[in-house]
Amino acid sequence: MSTAQTRFVYVTYIRTTPEKLWAALTQSEFTKQYWFGVTLESDWKPGSDWKLAYDDGRIMDAGSIVEADAPRRLVIKWRNEWKPEFKAEGYSRCTMEIEQTADSVKLSVIHEMDAPNSAFINEGVSTGWPKILSNLKSLLETGSVLMPEKV
Repeated sequence: MSTAQTRFVYVTYIRTTPEKLWAALTQSEFTKQYWFGVTLESDWKPGSDWKLAYDDGRIMDAGSIVEADAPRRLVIKWRNEWKPEFKAEGYSRCTMEIEQTADSVKLSVIHEMDAPNSAFINEGVSTGWPKILSNLKSLLETGSVLMPEKV
């Protein structure tokens, strides 16, 4: 990546297994619970399409799978589809790394774009990922989400 990039990094530790975390990140019926009702769709193979869709069919985000190494690493080419100014910035790259620790799993999410001061990263990603990943952690550890309402 060039030096003119915008990057957001979020690291959390979740009391679960890498396999359960991978399933939570990739299975639509699970993601809908913590991702504020949107459905995630893909077959998770490199080169395959990927999208997040609302119940009414509108596409929130879309792209393709760059790398999928279950249950360790997932890399997605990602573009926002619902906000014109974010969509105009083009594609970003989201890398999710899953690492077993002593009694939990370390999840690192690195979302970046080859653009200086990307509004998508600085405004959308930086406010969205903390809410989504807090819900994910809570759901895996307690069985319920922190923020059930759509944002």
